[in-house]
Amino acid sequence: MTSLDELLSIARDAAEIGARMMTSEAPGTVSAKGDRDYVTELDVRIQHAIRDYLQRAAPGIDFLGEEDGGGTLDDTTDYVWVLDPIDGTSNFAHGIPLCATSLALVHRGQPLIGVITAPFLDLRYYAVHGGGAYCNDKPIQCSSTTDLRRAIVSIGDYATGEGAAEKNERRFAVTRALAENVERVRMFGAASLDLAWVAEGRTDACVILSNKPWDMAAGVLINREANGNVSDLHGVEYTFRGKETVSACGSLFEPIRATLTV
Repeated sequence: MTSLDELLSIARDAAEIGARMMTSEAPGTVSAKGDRDYVTELDVRIQHAIRDYLQRAAPGIDFLGEEDGGGTLDDTTDYVWVLDPIDGTSNFAHGIPLCATSLALVHRGQPLIGVITAPFLDLRYYAVHGGGAYCNDKPIQCSSTTDLRRAIVSIGDYATGEGAAEKNERRFAVTRALAENVERVRMFGAASLDLAWVAEGRTDACVILSNKPWDMAAGVLINREANGNVSDLHGVEYTFRGKETVSACGSLFEPIRATLTV
């Protein structure tokens, strides 16, 4: 087995493939995967390019991608790369620079390596289990904010597709609870950046009411390595089986969670 440091280097190189393609190629045809859920031709091309590179650079490791599946992910799965080629596809397709390639190496349900590259913002986040979290090669830490009313909190996208109306009732309630208690609420449209920005201290917390592994895996590890808390709304440590995710700097975690019992 290649060392984690070597695999981190491979993962960072792989994410750079996505960054180069995002900044140099057009989105191409935009197709609907479902109700208001879209994929561009470039999403698929990036996934294929990164998958091919990983298979050459680290043969024998399974692969799970958003756009055409691949492997599986559960508590018994050995090593698997988990990729979102363009997290924030709607942003990307509309020329909004809040988008990123998110890549993680996961072992038996736990991320060991996480890389998030947001090329239009020139931000490159990475972490390896037990090794701290970094942005552009500088260590990062969650914020030291202690006052909920001084907290900037981001929330995940509203739901689309089947059952969206019912799911959004929950999202509206969470938005309302936050709006009444925190300094500002933000919606960035890319879960990987929600988590990375809590890790970096740009924001103080995030609430994501969905849980796709390709959106979350890299950001969860980067967040943990920056001393963030990542759990569900009941305070249970984050897993890929959960449906709701809360991340916050240490002193705000319980106040945020209490606010969201709506």
